[in-house]
Amino acid sequence: QVQLVESGGGLVQAGGSLRLSCAASGRTFGRYAMAWFRQAPGKERDFVAAVTRSGSNTAYASSVKGRCSISSDSAENTVYLQMNSLKPEDTAVYYCAARAGAAVTVARAYDYWGQGTQVTVSS
Repeated sequence: QVQLVESGGGLVQAGGSLRLSCAASGRTFGRYAMAWFRQAPGKERDFVAAVTRSGSNTAYASSVKGRCSISSDSAENTVYLQMNSLKPEDTAVYYCAARAGAAVTVARAYDYWGQGTQVTVSS
């Protein structure tokens, strides 16, 4: 069983930056692929970024590529999402997810989820 706790969300002006954190209970590095998804009101949960179990490979949604960076810290058992040049359309609840397999972009493939952290970008 893996428990995930997100933090770091908040209100930021367009063009600003935020760093989201996802603290995992238990040892996830090397065992679980980790990902970030987001869900805006009335919309589906969309893929944002993922990192492989080894931490050596990453993937990004086209909407955030070049503005976001996902990383993992094995010592802290934490995954980060650095978001820069934020836009109002980035406003959503951001969720951290884990799966015991390859890093994929489909939400239903992930086994464990955090409670989410709200990111609001004002124009």
